[in-house]
Amino acid sequence: MDTGSAAAFERMGTLGVEEEFYVVDGDGRPTAGSDQLVYGDREPPEPLAERIDHELFKFVVETQTPLIENPGSVRDHVLAVREALVEHAESYDLQIAGAGLHPAAVWRELDHAEKPRYRSQLDRIQYPQHRNTTAGLHVHVGVDDADKATWVANEVRWYLPPLLALSANSPFWNGYDTGLASARATVFENLPNTGMPSRFADFAAFDAYEQRMVEHGSIEDRGELWFDVRPHTGHGTVEVRTPDAQSNPDVVCAFVEFVHALVVDLAERYEDEAAPTTGPGGGLRRELLDENKWRAIRHGRDASFIDRDGDSQVDLPTVVDRECDRLEVEGLRYLLDRESGASRQRRVRERDGVDALCRDLLIDEIDA
Repeated sequence: MDTGSAAAFERMGTLGVEEEFYVVDGDGRPTAGSDQLVYGDREPPEPLAERIDHELFKFVVETQTPLIENPGSVRDHVLAVREALVEHAESYDLQIAGAGLHPAAVWRELDHAEKPRYRSQLDRIQYPQHRNTTAGLHVHVGVDDADKATWVANEVRWYLPPLLALSANSPFWNGYDTGLASARATVFENLPNTGMPSRFADFAAFDAYEQRMVEHGSIEDRGELWFDVRPHTGHGTVEVRTPDAQSNPDVVCAFVEFVHALVVDLAERYEDEAAPTTGPGGGLRRELLDENKWRAIRHGRDASFIDRDGDSQVDLPTVVDRECDRLEVEGLRYLLDRESGASRQRRVRERDGVDALCRDLLIDEIDA
């Protein structure tokens, strides 16, 4: 049975960054390139070697940074992996693009990966997985106690909709303007075991759920619990999976900075309480958290949210200022001040057309 254990939670504050990217041709259009990048006859350059895999579709790959001990070195690691990926792709005359959904991708025209894991998912889940052309950003933060990690994951949930609003980078799907800021979130949430998770009383409750899902055949392994946040029982981390994928590395680093500071802060709150129950916003009903996420999906930067007290509402700029001041970070302000990914995509397509938009999403041509 592929489940983890409490023993995995050993280290506090370490980081890992997983990014999903699109493999595209010389015109920036989706192409089935992951067979070459993952299984080709050329070893990926460091630090990409053994840290690249394909996803469900052959035009989507995922990369991983090495374990990051020093949060101040995140940008160096993210850039090194991206540069290695671009170099590796160029050796096959391919390019790499970053977005939550690729605006020129038509899922019926694209090939699924041959990997048995994905073939099994396609057979089991059917239509929702067949059309899952999504790409996301996942941030892992090490936590040194399993119950603490479970409590922190519970508390992180309120912050996920504002993060999605800031990351929204997928207005187009199958070439159609969905009217959403993050269509990726709606496409992905058609899969089982996705979206906003319920609250778990402690690690034993989460572990029992994870094991039961495997035992009953609902999932094949723990990796198929695709919630927006989860205690990762293999890596010993709290994993935040909410943001859309990005072309700009500085946007990625801003999310990593905030998620790391938030998890560390919540972990300290857990340690300060003799018997922690709920923290800031952790007691909100899941339905209210779902409402907040819908607002982020639909409105992006213009979203307002049901606040942590459950009674008042708060707009995104206020959330950003409040959390940046509290956690002493600045990256979210950078995100709020720059044009959103969804707005930029719409502006570029309206002004210059789809071909220009495809080029604009290439990760080696975006201004850092």
